[in-house]
Amino acid sequence: MTTTFYDHWRDMPEGTWHWPNFSPAEIACRGTGNLLINEPALDKLQALRNRLGKPLIVRSAYRSPEHNRAVGGAKRSKHMDGAAFDIAMTNHDPVAFEAAARAVGFEGFGFYPRSGFIHVDLGPTREWGKRFPVRGSAFAAETPIAREVLADSRTMKGGGAAGVATLGAAGVEVAQSVLAETQSAILPLVPYLDTLRWVFIAAALGGIAITVYARWDDWRKGRR
Repeated sequence: MTTTFYDHWRDMPEGTWHWPNFSPAEIACRGTGNLLINEPALDKLQALRNRLGKPLIVRSAYRSPEHNRAVGGAKRSKHMDGAAFDIAMTNHDPVAFEAAARAVGFEGFGFYPRSGFIHVDLGPTREWGKRFPVRGSAFAAETPIAREVLADSRTMKGGGAAGVATLGAAGVEVAQSVLAETQSAILPLVPYLDTLRWVFIAAALGGIAITVYARWDDWRKGRR
């Protein structure tokens, strides 16, 4: 077994770390900063990361003997050999994780569903703890929200019609006022413009009615 020890992970020379998805700080002892590089174990950890294709959150890797005692670890814990890792299941399906870990060569497994992690080590072959409850799916898919296409929305159509009609009515009123003041030659047209203005007002009211009905109908059908 190829191992290298450093009093602190910052003491490791640059260019000697070969596991791209992990850092010396992640693998070092949480209590002392000591770093024991167990190359076969780290090779399997990187292989597991590659196989799963998503990050591994390392809760605990190497532990110095004093830190192992402080956290209540087993007297012969594989963590003290740099050969064990506790991996959070926050972003993993435990069943898929276990299968992948076995496939890359981990042999020791400890299951801690209450704490949310799985312990893996190089062996010997053994396991302990109660497995995680089986999930219906690895991760719940987002439930699509049924929404109307904006261009087809009855609310948008009704509101748009109301807006256009309101602008039309306002425009006619302005035109009517201008013609009445400045264009005496075509004053006979003013009554027709007045009628047109009322047509636009009626269209605006119709558009508002459509908008109100559409919103009520959507609410009744649970779309809003």
